[in-house]
Amino acid sequence: MARLSFTLVQLRYFLAAAEEGTMTGAAKALTVSQSAISTSIAQLERELGVQLFVRHHARGLTLTPVGEEFVRELRPFLAHAADLEDAAKGVARSVVGELVIGWFSTLAPFRLPGVVAAFEERYPKASVRVLEAEHAQLKEALRNGQCEVSVMYGYDLGDLGFAVVDSVRPHVVLPADHQLAGRDSVALRDLVAEPMVLLDLPYTSDYFLALFRSRGLDEPSVRYRSPSFETVRSMVAHGHGFALLNQRPAHDLTYDGTPVAAVELADDVESLDIVVAWPAGARLTRRAQAFIHAIRSGHGQS
Repeated sequence: MARLSFTLVQLRYFLAAAEEGTMTGAAKALTVSQSAISTSIAQLERELGVQLFVRHHARGLTLTPVGEEFVRELRPFLAHAADLEDAAKGVARSVVGELVIGWFSTLAPFRLPGVVAAFEERYPKASVRVLEAEHAQLKEALRNGQCEVSVMYGYDLGDLGFAVVDSVRPHVVLPADHQLAGRDSVALRDLVAEPMVLLDLPYTSDYFLALFRSRGLDEPSVRYRSPSFETVRSMVAHGHGFALLNQRPAHDLTYDGTPVAAVELADDVESLDIVVAWPAGARLTRRAQAFIHAIRSGHGQS
């Protein structure tokens, strides 16, 4: 068997420096001396025969292309090394350590707190760190190892593996005093002539506008755009137009106390899946497997 030319300590020191951007930051994060970090990384580069960092005087570190690729491969490697360590200590059946989960930004307020609380209660030796972002950023985070799993909408998943955990239909949000607000449901054709407040996130905005196009309707005039879910609701509450949204708060008041009316959509539109996703073909850690099982089982769902 070939002898490895580097140690786990060297790998952990390197990853800390890559994430912190400086030797000093890595030393503080790991509570070791800066010289230990610097020496370890220099030895690692020498053993591998490559340059992993470009050192900038007084401006920290920049990963080389080789270094960037090494980081992508290293994160899952170290995660599995931690699993092996746990097994060697006799806790192979325990779910322990930190799990980094990506979460689509507009889903987080509705689903994240309950799911994380239930997961950590069920697995007290595990902890969760959350990366909130939009769709493209979450896909990239999964592929480069910044997170192991991600809760997101089930569109444009490309080469990701995934499991459906829920499905939601869009609904209409109207000013509380709007003439359509008292109806049981509203059709898209009734909204074409109304101004729209659009939730302006990549993919999301086109998804809502495509609902009109798919029925041969003209797109409504977009009066305001915002990437903030609550800003969209507040603009609607103050009479600036209607909105289409998928997630529905437990009450119909906005942050400033102004009400909106949430009305079902009469059209037979396809629901949007919510999924838990992971890099296809990846060997998931025990923590990630436990989280996928937990969220698919509905633990902590609102």
